[in-house]
Amino acid sequence: MTNGTPATASGEPASVRRKLVRAASRPVRTMLSTVPTRRLVVVTAILAPVWMASGTATGRAVAIFVSAALACAVVFDGFTLPARWQLEVERVLPDRVGLGDAAEGSYVLRVVAGRGLRVSLYDDLPRGVQADESRFGPHVVRTGTPCVLPVELLGAERGTWPLGRVVVRVDGWFGLLRHTFRWPMTDQVMVVPSMAGVRRYRLLSLHHRLRDLGLRTIRRRGDGAAFSGLREYVVGDEPRRIDWKATARRGVLIAREYTVEQGQTVILAIDCGRMMTQLEGDVPRFEYALSSAMLLADVATQSKDQVGALVFDDEIRAWAPATRGTAALERVHHAIMPTAASMAEPDYAAAFRALGERQRKRSLVVLFTDVIDPRSSQALIALTSRSASRHLLVVVALRNDRLLLAARPDAGASTSELYEAAAAEELVTAREMALARMRHAGVSVLDVSPRAMTAAVINRYLELKARASL
Repeated sequence: MTNGTPATASGEPASVRRKLVRAASRPVRTMLSTVPTRRLVVVTAILAPVWMASGTATGRAVAIFVSAALACAVVFDGFTLPARWQLEVERVLPDRVGLGDAAEGSYVLRVVAGRGLRVSLYDDLPRGVQADESRFGPHVVRTGTPCVLPVELLGAERGTWPLGRVVVRVDGWFGLLRHTFRWPMTDQVMVVPSMAGVRRYRLLSLHHRLRDLGLRTIRRRGDGAAFSGLREYVVGDEPRRIDWKATARRGVLIAREYTVEQGQTVILAIDCGRMMTQLEGDVPRFEYALSSAMLLADVATQSKDQVGALVFDDEIRAWAPATRGTAALERVHHAIMPTAASMAEPDYAAAFRALGERQRKRSLVVLFTDVIDPRSSQALIALTSRSASRHLLVVVALRNDRLLLAARPDAGASTSELYEAAAAEELVTAREMALARMRHAGVSVLDVSPRAMTAAVINRYLELKARASL
């Protein structure tokens, strides 16, 4: 034993022996990483007749000469292959990509010493991140001059995705041999709900072109509903604004002053249960709900409102307490990012119970869900009716466009298609009745397609805020 390190039978420390084994295996790994190129195969095929004609003394001499020349060329090509330290690779990609959005990135190759190199680059990207090109090359990288390879990333599946290693293949001087270098990297990309709508909303709002998004501008009326302070009464003030208690204390007429209320609270309640797993195109409807919720959160924070979020199925999956400003967006984002739609039935009772316990202040609650199952819709109707007296509730019911299309069969439909149409029509009718009962109970209901949901939700929010309904 030496310094606590076990010794082998030969008296050498085990750590030293492991280092010797690794050093001995490096040439083997290097040889396995070096492969012949297509050019070497073609050259060998062209020279094949020379070896076939080696039956005579002259042919044998020519074959030996050609074989020696080819072997020398291959050996020379092997010696001209660079070492790993001569090449640097950098992957420059954004930290976040919106689901379905495109983001620009690049790879930077540098030759720090030796000759210019002819390289091809490969990237082992995860399934949640797709690139327009996973293979770049071949490219000539000159010494001292960085070679920048642009790439466009596409967010394919929401989540945090560790990126794979980058592989670079380098050709020798004659292009007969190719060596492979692998760079394990620790960077990652987070695929988040699509933020393209947020950026577009902000851009159009700067140019006063919100109508391009389908948003209406609603003017405020009146002097506001939030108490601001007291001041002396002046001629022209409304008599109903007089504060008689303050007037009695001060001996002069005192009027109340009001301003338009800015500090409201918006809670985004998002159902991630079974019905939200249905696809709208290639994307689950839950993802459309998240994108619309994030855009509404951005608009609400720009309007000085507090924003929070609740995600639920048969249990509470995420909760972000209401807060104001950019911190609200970050908190909502971090809360909803780990969530995904599941096949569980949503427990509306648990969700409203948690909302009542955690958000006691009267708030605007925007519930993203779908009601098509009669039993679930009855429970939702009862809960929304009770909650309408405590909170201002907006139910965003995601319409199933394929179900509506199935309920209207073509004139020449077959018997099976007619049966399917009858079943679809029954579900559509039950859904419409459930939504009608919610509206009758005083719940604001938006029955919209997922693709047209964002503008409708923002319009309803702006309308309620302009009317000071909360």
